Amino acid sequence: MRTYHCLPLFIWTYMFYAVDAIPLQEKANSDLPSKRMMSLTKDDGKMLHRTKRGWMWNQFFLLEEYTGTDTQYVGKLHTDQDKGDGNLKYILTGDGAGSIFVIDENTGDIHAAKKLDREEKSLYILRAKAIDRKTGRQVEPESEFIIKIHDINDNEPKFTKDLYTASVPEMSGVGTSVIQVTATDADDANYGNSAKVVYSILQGQPYFSVDPESGVIKTALPDMSRENREKYQVVIQAKDMGGQMGGLSGTTTVHITLTDVNNNPPRFPQSTYQFNSPESVPLGTHLGRIKANDPDVGENAEMEYSIAEGDGADMFDVITDKDTQEGIITVKQNLDFENKMLYTLRVDASNTHPDPRFLHMGPFKDTAVVKISVEDIDEPPVFSKISYLIEVDEDVKEGSIIGQVTAYDPDATNNFIQYSVDRHTDMDRIFSIHPENGSIFTLKPLDRESSPWHNITVIATEINNSKQSSHVPVFIRILDINDHAPEFAMYYETFVCENAKPGQLIQTVSVMDKDDPPRGHKFFFEPVPEFPLNPNFTIVDNKDNTAGIMTRKDGYSRHKMSTYLLPILIFDNDYPIQSSTGTLTIRVCACDQQGNMQSCSAQALVLAAGLSTGALVAILLCVIILLVLVVLFAALKRQRKKEPLIISKDDVRDNQAFDIGTLRNPEAREDSKLRRDVMPEAIFQIRRTVPLWENIDVQDFIHRRLKENDSDPSAPPYDSLATYAYEGNDSIADSLSSLESLTADCNQDYDYLSDWGPRFKKLADMYGGDESDRE
Repeated sequence: MRTYHCLPLFIWTYMFYAVDAIPLQEKANSDLPSKRMMSLTKDDGKMLHRTKRGWMWNQFFLLEEYTGTDTQYVGKLHTDQDKGDGNLKYILTGDGAGSIFVIDENTGDIHAAKKLDREEKSLYILRAKAIDRKTGRQVEPESEFIIKIHDINDNEPKFTKDLYTASVPEMSGVGTSVIQVTATDADDANYGNSAKVVYSILQGQPYFSVDPESGVIKTALPDMSRENREKYQVVIQAKDMGGQMGGLSGTTTVHITLTDVNNNPPRFPQSTYQFNSPESVPLGTHLGRIKANDPDVGENAEMEYSIAEGDGADMFDVITDKDTQEGIITVKQNLDFENKMLYTLRVDASNTHPDPRFLHMGPFKDTAVVKISVEDIDEPPVFSKISYLIEVDEDVKEGSIIGQVTAYDPDATNNFIQYSVDRHTDMDRIFSIHPENGSIFTLKPLDRESSPWHNITVIATEINNSKQSSHVPVFIRILDINDHAPEFAMYYETFVCENAKPGQLIQTVSVMDKDDPPRGHKFFFEPVPEFPLNPNFTIVDNKDNTAGIMTRKDGYSRHKMSTYLLPILIFDNDYPIQSSTGTLTIRVCACDQQGNMQSCSAQALVLAAGLSTGALVAILLCVIILLVLVVLFAALKRQRKKEPLIISKDDVRDNQAFDIGTLRNPEAREDSKLRRDVMPEAIFQIRRTVPLWENIDVQDFIHRRLKENDSDPSAPPYDSLATYAYEGNDSIADSLSSLESLTADCNQDYDYLSDWGPRFKKLADMYGGDESDRE
């Protein structure tokens, strides 16, 4: 469906309303060219024919902020299908439909029910359709149209800031840009002059001006001086409607500060300064301060002071205090009243950052005269040096003079001087000084090794005025002499392997010397003259202050000689030559094939390297035997159901066990060769485990004992179980022996003996057969 005015009367009515409601300029823009549209109508009930239809408006216009009592009339929707019989119903949808815009469903008239604000929403898009009330079907396709809100001048210009802050250098030329202010108007800039802003200055003339279109603030007066006035407050107005009468306006404030430039030279407030100085002041003493004034600020006010060539330029100096911009007069050379009593200086103060634009205004510096009077005082003695260095040999005799200090009285009276040593710096009273001539001599022997330096203080005092005294440091360096013999640098624990070969290095020794020769240490190693040729070891000088100890023969024996003493003669190369004899103790030890020490005595030692392979095998064998016995005991316990193996109490099998002391000390095994019969239960008692170091030879001993029993012709003609391992105490297992089987009430089954192997074949034949066989 397309909205249109079907009757000329409606067209003229709406045009009259538009002319009355909107400006003439807007009316001209609101008329749109007519368009040729197509619509569908029913013909003969079934056939649809395309007909041409035109309409005048595809958008409507409303003024914002309508304040009337009635609703604003927007326009009318109408279709050629409407016969005026009320059969059609008009429906409006889209932006604001039903709330802002309402439509008369019978006539199609549209009204604005609320006051509209273009700044909130400038146009509304709506859709209209016509529906047959009876059938509920659309008689026209849905049509879209626009309602546009025309602007009125209801918003004043607003600046982006309420307060602006800006700065401009002083002495700037007219028209120098300071800052740009910006105001915005919420009205429609494309409609009339409601949003056209013009800037003007309300406060701040004649110093500044503002561009009416851009809002740029500029300087309006030349050579504005910060020293005269630094801060300005400027008020800028922004007015819409192009500044015409009746326009709305807004204002803002701009704080403008003139920044400093170096356009002022420094100036001394007075032309002459007077200072007094005692002649005895130390170098660098501050005598006084002078200051030049500069109205500039910051680095433009920074200045430096200097002394012009002339009288006193070599005696005094001036330094600049950067914090206060003052010149400090200091003493550069020692003053002497007797030599000169008055000095006159010329001191210049100049800017450190001059501005070339203002050099035409004159030199940026000023000069003042400084007069310094030297005062005479009674001065203390003065030493010829600020410090003394004395070098003396450490073997100097007591009472020997080692050096001299001299001092004089700088006054014209030239009083006599008396010297003394400050005992706080020489608590041990090692040195003394001649009170008249300043000669320093020793009171005690010197030792460089205990104290290589002595720092003492000598005092010079006027005899006529003891309050006038001076101090000077004296540094005494003790020079070294060769008075100590070299000796071993450490205690050496040396050993040699029994399987050592000739020429094998067993130890490298180094030495130390308390002396400090200027050319460095050089030591030599030799055999002592009493034993120039040692048959066992050789001393090899490595020429690097170390010596190597080498073996000289093939093989050593702990049993023949367990320890060797090797004396070594050590001497240095300084004068006088000092020597000493160091004795090296060498033990003979058993070693493995890699040369690692294992034992250095007849008794075996367990070293950090761990147990030997034989000891580990012996321990493992003992553990295995113990496990086998426990398994056998458990098996016998379960299978013991038949009659005892031994019926008669006299038929006792031989069950041998050996004292565990024999296993602990294999060397004593020959002392107890006789076997002892023991209770069968004792065989399986678990005893305390022997420490590892005591089981080193157990494996060999057990094997030998087993071999002896196997070859012993006097052994009983039946099997016996002999154990040769220490199995600990407190066994929880019962005896496996058959000696106590007579007490059992039940018969036992011995068929399992056939599964025990060849060693138990005889027992299997005796007890493993049928009952008739055993009988």
